[in-house]
Amino acid sequence: MSENRPPKFVNLVISLECVLLAAFLILLSPVGTVISDSMAVSGQVSEADKEDGSSEKKPDQKKDFIKWVDFQVNKEAMQQAFRYDVDTCQSEIHLNWIELLAYLGARYGGDFSRYKAADMKAIADRVLGGEKMEDITRDMKYYSYYLEAYRAVLGGMVGEFKVEIPMSEAPEFALKEHGNEDPNGESGQSQEHKADDGKVWVTKYGLKAFSPIAKNYPYSDYSDFGVARSYGFKRQHLGHDMMGQVGTPVIAVESGYVEAMGWNQYGGWRLGIRSFDGKRYYYYAHLRKNFPYHKSLQEGSIVQAGDVIGYLGRTGYSRTENTNNIDKPHLHFGIQLIFDESQKDGNNEIWIDCYEIVKFLAVNRAETVKKQETKEYYRVYQMIDPAIPGGPAEQRMPEDDE
Repeated sequence: MSENRPPKFVNLVISLECVLLAAFLILLSPVGTVISDSMAVSGQVSEADKEDGSSEKKPDQKKDFIKWVDFQVNKEAMQQAFRYDVDTCQSEIHLNWIELLAYLGARYGGDFSRYKAADMKAIADRVLGGEKMEDITRDMKYYSYYLEAYRAVLGGMVGEFKVEIPMSEAPEFALKEHGNEDPNGESGQSQEHKADDGKVWVTKYGLKAFSPIAKNYPYSDYSDFGVARSYGFKRQHLGHDMMGQVGTPVIAVESGYVEAMGWNQYGGWRLGIRSFDGKRYYYYAHLRKNFPYHKSLQEGSIVQAGDVIGYLGRTGYSRTENTNNIDKPHLHFGIQLIFDESQKDGNNEIWIDCYEIVKFLAVNRAETVKKQETKEYYRVYQMIDPAIPGGPAEQRMPEDDE
């Protein structure tokens, strides 16, 4: 400070510094906290507070949800857990396949290269012996994380459903009931389910999700999640490619509703289906030029697992719609997990490696039939998935041209 300044000015500066220091110390104290909180009451009310009629300051509510999932469960583990679930579905103790996988996920740190069938049997035997899974996992720090994560991945794949099967494969009790009960459980016989159609409805518990490629159509694939892509910009491949023939029927893996359809310069003609619980977004891309989708679909349409939803092609890698710029015909199949809507688009997206899931689902491929006049495909055997609000619409091939 300059010596030429008046002493009164120096005293004034010192006084102001003391006042500011005292105020700062008060705000750091519990009293200061009370004062700070009370400012919201005496000051302006936020627009949100105006809407709900409250003038009190509300604490920030940070959403707590899973930010990342690295799904490494292999086909063999899924198959073994699934068999335990199905084999005990009518037993006093019903094993839950996702809980079994979550236990091993917590034990392995998510690394299923360590998987041993004996480990699965050991935990299954403990539960069947009367121990509770919540007791077994109480001290497992990450069990709850793996349980929530694996439920998000696999939650819609196993359960009870009704399905048509050939009469030649029907058990005797189903044949006796055929003609006396329609698929919705009402007495009487429906004209849409006549005995002479060679099929019978049965109730099942098991795998109600399907392979994305229809039955009897060849395809080849390999583990390609995360490999480099260069069109547009350098990036990772966040899906699974299934090489096949143009026009191969593409199947809905799980029941849900059409959230997106249309052209995307990367995926070409693509279709996005959201599961009813909102956790899974199934992405089907590079669909056929000129005839990419089943004609029954539009945004908002409800689809059932096993329905024909589109046709394999090689569109994409172009800003111009309906362009074939993919060298090899294939279906790009992807699964995105959504724990909060903020993760749907942008930098917070969670795409999982679904190669092992596709291998697991290969045992359940929907059979299709082609209507020659329209070149449209339809599923052969209908299903009733109770997960569908209000019940599904059947995808039967029409007898006459519409």
